[in-house]
Amino acid sequence: MSEFDAKAFLKGVPDDPGVYRMIGPDDVVLYVGKAKNLKKRVSSYFRDKVSSPRIAMMVSQIVRVEITTTRSEAEALILENNLIKSLAPRYNILFRDDKSYPYITLTAHEFPRLAFHRGGFAKGAKYFGPFPGSVAVRESIHLLQKVFKLRTCENAVFNNRSRPCLLHQINRCTAPCVDEISKSDYDADVRLATLFLQGRTSEVVNDLTRKMHAASDALAFEAAGAFRDQIRAVQQVLHRQYVDSGKEEDVDILIAVAEAGQVCVNLAMVRGGRHLGDRPQLPSGANDCPVEDALLAFVEQHYANLPMPSRIVTTISPAKVRAVLEELGKHATVVAPRVEIEKGWVEMAERNAEVTIRARLAASDRSQNRLDALQLALELPEPPARIECFDISHTMGEATVASCVVCENGVMKRSEYRRYNIKDITPGDDYAAMRQVLTRRYEKVASGEGVRPDLVLIDGGRGQLAMGVDVFAELGLEDLPSVGVAKGEGRKPGLESLIFADGRPPLHLDPTSAALHLVQEIRDEAHRFAITGHRAKRGKARIGSKLEHIPGVGPARRRKLLASFGGLDGVKAATIEDLCRVDGISRTLAELIHAELSRG
Repeated sequence: MSEFDAKAFLKGVPDDPGVYRMIGPDDVVLYVGKAKNLKKRVSSYFRDKVSSPRIAMMVSQIVRVEITTTRSEAEALILENNLIKSLAPRYNILFRDDKSYPYITLTAHEFPRLAFHRGGFAKGAKYFGPFPGSVAVRESIHLLQKVFKLRTCENAVFNNRSRPCLLHQINRCTAPCVDEISKSDYDADVRLATLFLQGRTSEVVNDLTRKMHAASDALAFEAAGAFRDQIRAVQQVLHRQYVDSGKEEDVDILIAVAEAGQVCVNLAMVRGGRHLGDRPQLPSGANDCPVEDALLAFVEQHYANLPMPSRIVTTISPAKVRAVLEELGKHATVVAPRVEIEKGWVEMAERNAEVTIRARLAASDRSQNRLDALQLALELPEPPARIECFDISHTMGEATVASCVVCENGVMKRSEYRRYNIKDITPGDDYAAMRQVLTRRYEKVASGEGVRPDLVLIDGGRGQLAMGVDVFAELGLEDLPSVGVAKGEGRKPGLESLIFADGRPPLHLDPTSAALHLVQEIRDEAHRFAITGHRAKRGKARIGSKLEHIPGVGPARRRKLLASFGGLDGVKAATIEDLCRVDGISRTLAELIHAELSRG
């Protein structure tokens, strides 16, 4: 089970619509989902009873949860689709592509047809969307028919009409099929419908208002009334989808927000017209600094070695952003949000930055509370700002790997993690392995090159801890606080014993203790990091040994086989004919490889 503190996390989750991402070990995205109310939806995963064993398995692997708020559930639906396609989460069952989302289209016909569309795009036609579902598209087409009276019939029907259809009789179509409207007037209606679908409703209203006044001045009150009804219909503006621009464009949206002394810079990315989510970042050393300084510092660091989008939208000092880019030798159009969709992107980015800051503040309070509790439990002189934890992983003595993970100020610091390949010991001797890794790690600290921790945690009982005490004594670090973390009965979480080097009796903390939760989190991370390294080392050794012992398969052929089939499992699954297609593998050698690997 993961040690994710759902209760603490949920305190900072808003009631807004949006998308959530369940993240597992090694930053693997387990699941992407959407919600009308993020707090209620995410909370449902952490109840005593979940909907299925599959969901329970997924929840047990959660290390953290990331959220992105949106302006509506419809936007969340499309953003969810974008993220599922780009991240391919393991626990998402349905993978949809753009063709599953409906659009409104104006065809490339002489008299364009207004239609529902799902599928590939035809050259010359105009497409508007995507929409969250077919109902939204059909309701929009119905509204457009009332306002602009464009034809919706198939070309086969249009080309063979001899008299107007029922839609013309109920004032839903101007009947271009039988020349009831001129080509120029129909084109004018198509132009207005296009502007309307693009969100340029003010231009549509101004045009209709001008026509209404002209009809009124000409005493054509019936026509003026029709224009008035059109204007009222236009006021029911179609709901815009701010997570798809409808254009093949690459845009970065850059904003910075300050709250409670914290500064968050948020980068939202639009690629190929699709909003792919955002990346809120809380820079270190930026507390209480002006938001403009934080944003410009981000621009300088982020774009130094990365390709530029065609456009950057920002609310903070576009001219200064351009100047920084010019200093880097980079060029992009940098603008303040001007049109409705850009303002929507900025609003979403700002909202997510605010949520990130509040979550950080809540996490900081929680981290400090856990450190204070650990100080009290271990009787330390002050809360341990830096904690290092060690674990050993091997399989019957094979491919022994030790891990060192670091927790600073209550937060795991991945950039400080280290793995050690253990050599020259008796296979399976955990005590010798622990002595070796601690010696290699703290020799540098003793010489003044490494950072000295405030607390050392060692995964194991008295034997492993004794190795640590001996190493620290040899290196002149006797005063370095160290504690062993021994697994409880049945290895059940909450039953751990904390072993002290000074002879105090083992400490059994309450399963609900904040101090124990912090120790468990650090210990589990050390275990995960060690076993990941061990499996990689063991797998590499086994892959090499399987093929190395086959006569005629040297290093070059081995590399070609593994590259062609994506690893040893792929080579094992290959047929003799598949193996023959690899450059340098004859049929005789293919048969030998197949026979050797088939024997396991």
